[in-house]
Amino acid sequence: EGCVLVVSVIEQLAQWHNSTVKAAVERLCNYIPEKLQGFCYILAELYGPHIAELIDREMNADVVCHSLRLCKQDPGQPLCHLYPPPKVGLSTAIWKAKRILKTSKDLKSTTRFSNLCAFPLLANLCEKIKYVIRNKLPFEDFDGDKFSTFPTLRGYHWRGRDCDDRNTIVYPGRRPDNWDVKSDSNCNGIWGVDPKDGIPYEEKFCKGADSRGVVLLGDSAGAHFHIPPEWMTVTQMSAKSFANLPMAFTDELDWPQFSEITGFLNSTIGGWTDSLYLRLRRRNRCNHRDLQNISQNGGSSRNLLNLMKSLARNQLLDNPAIVIYATIGNDVCNGNHDTLAHMTTPKEMLSNVMQALRYLDSRLPNGSHVILTGLVDGRFLWDNLHDRYHPLGQLNRDITYSQLYSFLNCLKVSPCNGWLTPNKTLRNLTSERALQLSDVLKEIARSEKFANFDVFYMDFPLRQTAEEWRKMGGEPWQLIEPVDGFHPSQIAAALGTSITWQKALHEWPQVLGKENPFNDQIEAIFKDQGGH
Repeated sequence: EGCVLVVSVIEQLAQWHNSTVKAAVERLCNYIPEKLQGFCYILAELYGPHIAELIDREMNADVVCHSLRLCKQDPGQPLCHLYPPPKVGLSTAIWKAKRILKTSKDLKSTTRFSNLCAFPLLANLCEKIKYVIRNKLPFEDFDGDKFSTFPTLRGYHWRGRDCDDRNTIVYPGRRPDNWDVKSDSNCNGIWGVDPKDGIPYEEKFCKGADSRGVVLLGDSAGAHFHIPPEWMTVTQMSAKSFANLPMAFTDELDWPQFSEITGFLNSTIGGWTDSLYLRLRRRNRCNHRDLQNISQNGGSSRNLLNLMKSLARNQLLDNPAIVIYATIGNDVCNGNHDTLAHMTTPKEMLSNVMQALRYLDSRLPNGSHVILTGLVDGRFLWDNLHDRYHPLGQLNRDITYSQLYSFLNCLKVSPCNGWLTPNKTLRNLTSERALQLSDVLKEIARSEKFANFDVFYMDFPLRQTAEEWRKMGGEPWQLIEPVDGFHPSQIAAALGTSITWQKALHEWPQVLGKENPFNDQIEAIFKDQGGH
């Protein structure tokens, strides 16, 4: 998949700038941030001449990648392709391309680099990324309290920023130590004593204020997966387009700092940032930095229990938390061709979620709340995208989302075979199972009781989000990530926050806590210490 995308971009860069393929490869490498340019130039030296030769002979990206042995075909499996096959047929075109390259003495040396992490320039970065994917904990955390002063690699983009990374009892979300007379033990920026009356500021402003944090247990939608469309839209491409590439990779192509539940920075990927955390902070400034986004790409009820072990909450020392449990698709989404057989059953869902809730009951402080979010109705994806052009197909109007979905399906890497398919019956069956699993969550919220938290249920607000966006003059397809054609976009995330907040405000006001009457005073006194 990666090869076809990169070769397509190179071919389109040459077309758009009316240049040679070699010049297009150099242009692409010059766009890459300096710390990754060495890697790009090594790849260009290894593969560039072969790519140029084949593109010059009018062979498309599918043919190029198969002939370079970067696309694998298992015995008995079809040849996967993104573009329409050449007139001579895909197999014949690949055979001709391999004959052209057969005389190349350099081709053999490229095969041992099929694993990108084998490149010396990427080995160290790969090890760091593997660590955080495996442990879901900050890579840089000197005191081991699960909070960090470093943004990426599961750092403060994912959890509130630590204000003393060499003191294990100083971290966001804890109750203040001795009212933070001498230092800021909970990193909310409020500490010291008011010289007018000798009362600690933390006691004066936050005592009895219903302080609480927000924790998301979720999937790639909750982590806010996003591939910038300008990475593959040559008409918009420049060095500025790739400035965020290192940050994106070290955040697993997720952007939790802009997400619906824990976003706290102004969006740089379109739309705007509005999150449950920001609204809780505005409601009570004492909640500053008390956020945890414990989500992962591929998260589902089946693997969330293991993910939850990275939760940082002490029942005795910390404030209560609002926990959002939101695995909105992966219990019905998989890349298997017999997708229905690999979906979570209602019985499995009940068991998985109950195990998770019992674990939370042993970790969360008393007075916490858990909101179970239902699964999305993913028929929205095909209905609104299948006949539109993908960013990669906009220059030549040659790749639709339907083609992309079929390509990913063939490669067995589709994020959701059940919904990203022209088979209407299968799409309906997938939504039917999603509804059954949502009903399980609804029944848990209705009937189960726990010692340290109460449980609520809400439907995933896709329909209300689409209605709201239409009122604002928008189109439904703009609520979907343009590159992957699957995840909620930044606009959808921001609108979803507003809908969730209004529901909680009217139906479960106790979840949100009281509005702090001292917010303006806190901001005035601690304005310089309110950053994230």
